[in-house]
Amino acid sequence: MSKKTPSKKVNNNQLKNGNSKKQQIRKIIIPNKSNNKKPKNTFWSNLTTAILIFLTITALYSFISEEKAVDTNIPVSELAQNIKDGKVSKILIQGEELNIAMKNEDGSDGLEKQSKKESGTALSDTLANYGVSPEQLSGVQIEVKNPSGFGYWFLNLAPFILPIIFIIFLIWYFSRQVKGAGMQAFTFGQSRPKIVDPRDEKQKVTFKDVAGAKEAKEELSEIVDFLKSPKKFLEIGARIPKGVLLMGAPGTGKTLLARAVAGEAGVSFFSISGSEFVEMFVGVGASRVRDLFKLAKHVAPAIIFIDEIDAVGRARGSGHGGGNDEREQTLNQILVEMDGFEANEKIIVMAATNRPDVLDPAILRPGRFDRRVTIDLPDRDDRLGILEVHARGKPLAEDVDLKLIAQRTPGFSGADLYSLMNEAAILAAREERKKVAQFDLIRSIEKVMLGPERKSHLLSKKEKEITAYHEAGHALVASVLPFADPVHKISVVSRGRAGGYTLKLPDEDKKMQSKKEFLDDIAMTLGGYVTEQMVFGDLTTGPSNDLQVATSLARDMVTLFGMSDSIGPVALESSSGKTLFGKGVTDKDYSEKVSAEIDSEVRRIISEALQRAEHILSENRKVLDIIAKRLIEVETIEREEYESILTANGVEFKAKKEDIEHQK
Repeated sequence: MSKKTPSKKVNNNQLKNGNSKKQQIRKIIIPNKSNNKKPKNTFWSNLTTAILIFLTITALYSFISEEKAVDTNIPVSELAQNIKDGKVSKILIQGEELNIAMKNEDGSDGLEKQSKKESGTALSDTLANYGVSPEQLSGVQIEVKNPSGFGYWFLNLAPFILPIIFIIFLIWYFSRQVKGAGMQAFTFGQSRPKIVDPRDEKQKVTFKDVAGAKEAKEELSEIVDFLKSPKKFLEIGARIPKGVLLMGAPGTGKTLLARAVAGEAGVSFFSISGSEFVEMFVGVGASRVRDLFKLAKHVAPAIIFIDEIDAVGRARGSGHGGGNDEREQTLNQILVEMDGFEANEKIIVMAATNRPDVLDPAILRPGRFDRRVTIDLPDRDDRLGILEVHARGKPLAEDVDLKLIAQRTPGFSGADLYSLMNEAAILAAREERKKVAQFDLIRSIEKVMLGPERKSHLLSKKEKEITAYHEAGHALVASVLPFADPVHKISVVSRGRAGGYTLKLPDEDKKMQSKKEFLDDIAMTLGGYVTEQMVFGDLTTGPSNDLQVATSLARDMVTLFGMSDSIGPVALESSSGKTLFGKGVTDKDYSEKVSAEIDSEVRRIISEALQRAEHILSENRKVLDIIAKRLIEVETIEREEYESILTANGVEFKAKKEDIEHQK
């Protein structure tokens, strides 16, 4: 490890065992990727490969043998005549092969020829039979060399050994394929977590890399202290929580915080998704849970992180999949493993979910995930810090004001802010600029919220006029109503699925919303609907989404927030749209009479909001026309220009909520 922590005591054997386990996991993961690329008919492909290898070896042997076993160039009778004529300088005898060096005219060695003597007979006897006298033979240098070496034995034994070697290779090749398939079957129950080694500086994440979430980091800092120095906790009799459940909206940084805890403590980090445990075969999920905890114990202290734990941790007994559901067996094994921890094992299980309401109560009881950390959406200061983190490595222009961007992004999660900075850099690179400007960041806000500009989606003159009046109606109603958020931008440029949009943002972050704010929002949402009916005497499909939003908001006021005078402070449905206590969508805990009262109350809220929007637009029809015509002309109006139009026409839009309450 690059940084030594005195309080962390891990012996070398543990590290070696842990590293070998990690290598085993990676070896399991990598072959599976390559196996997916194999052809479907593996047997025939393997057989074809073996035949090709055999043919290659045969051709190579034939080539070598032909090179070595050259046929005799001259017969022995011609050799005898050359010796008589004094044309032979030297004869090299290798078994039955004769290598003959002929004489040149100047007496030097010249052309080499080959011949072959009779087997079992001396060369001198053979030449004597052809009439070569001993005196003639004495003028020739004769050298006898017994054949030996690898080449000689290879050429003689190859016809017998090569087929045997080929058969052995063929058996090994096919058995290897069968063994690979068998090993995959045996490793089916092994977990495949993503492992971050504490010594890997490239993947290491610390609290410095996580902006915002101050309370969550304070809660998790105790986990870091325990992993670094557990002795001070154990001496006083304190036990650190075995499980930490991170709860929050998607993109708030739950996984990043878990990695930061491991990075701060300098321990191994095992990350796996809840869905990776569950398979169609019974018992596989439980086996993978056991394997995961076994791996973590080999390199303890360590952190096991289970992302999206609601995939396996949903309440049992709901009837989905039967009583022996594989998901429930996996959950049972997780609960058993967490109960089996000893106090000094120094393994902490962290899990993340954005649906804590569906988790089984056994998970949340003390002794398991008994510490719950809620991660909220970042406020303005947190958003500024997150933007600064994601701005690292990006050259920013001099006009960039991240405080303004943080102000204009309420409700953005950390993931949204990362996407914002990335989209701004992409826009700058697309336009061949070396620095990211403020204009890029402003455009990226709208791109993240609504989608990219649909430049190819050109509206007809009539459609553009309808869209301009529609958006002007939204903006004007929002500006007149005292509890609606201020309008920052109006545009008739298509983005995503929207033909136009009115961007209204609060001046400050809000954790709660009042009944008066809800009513003003519903009236503002219906502003486009009212404008189309008032100006054109007809309706289009444009306000369809507005009607859905307004109806859903009115229904939540009645059934969820208790903001109806006739129904009273009763919560009839949950925030997810289902009835309470985890029942189905069609189940209702109220009678048909109450259902009819809910529908009647929703219609009353919508009707009153509609009347308020009609009153505002009728009184300010002149301003409505001015805003719409300006939109048709320039397509986009920013806040400064929009407010100057309202001020020039005497519209009071800056009424403070506190002033209104004080007057009342």
